[in-house]
Amino acid sequence: MSSFGSQMRKRLEELKKQGRDVPKIMAEVQEGATIAAVEKATRMTPPNGNASLSGTNTRTGDLAQHWELDSQTKPTVGGGTIKTTLANSMQYVSYVNDGHKMDKHFVPGLEINKASGMLEMNPGGKGGIVVGTKTPYVKGLYMKEAGIGAYRTALRNELTKRVEEGFR
Repeated sequence: MSSFGSQMRKRLEELKKQGRDVPKIMAEVQEGATIAAVEKATRMTPPNGNASLSGTNTRTGDLAQHWELDSQTKPTVGGGTIKTTLANSMQYVSYVNDGHKMDKHFVPGLEINKASGMLEMNPGGKGGIVVGTKTPYVKGLYMKEAGIGAYRTALRNELTKRVEEGFR
């Protein structure tokens, strides 16, 4: 199987041979592909699916929202390049994406609600609990890689479609 880069070069050559406006097509296709990447990364970022947002001050959905806020889906054109960006500026995104070691440590203000059994964060509250006693490693969710995969698939499919349109 040929690499992603060689497939894209082949499609772009075919578009050039057809006399098409390649920079315009690439800008349009990249925008759609980046939107697909943002959507995929967002869907894979917790809390997702049927995950509950219960537990006071513990889950906000901010991490998922930042894929859309921080990514640049509108292409910038300059210097012979067309650029879009899949990004998330939340400081802990790499830990969720790549996974992380979980050392046993004390978290002040974290409590288990006796009524619901849910973890709750009580900023400024007394007490706390020790975490990391049962889980030595938290697996990564690889949201960024899934987004890149969605980008490549969308780009490949759309460029193939544009090339085929030129033969009609």
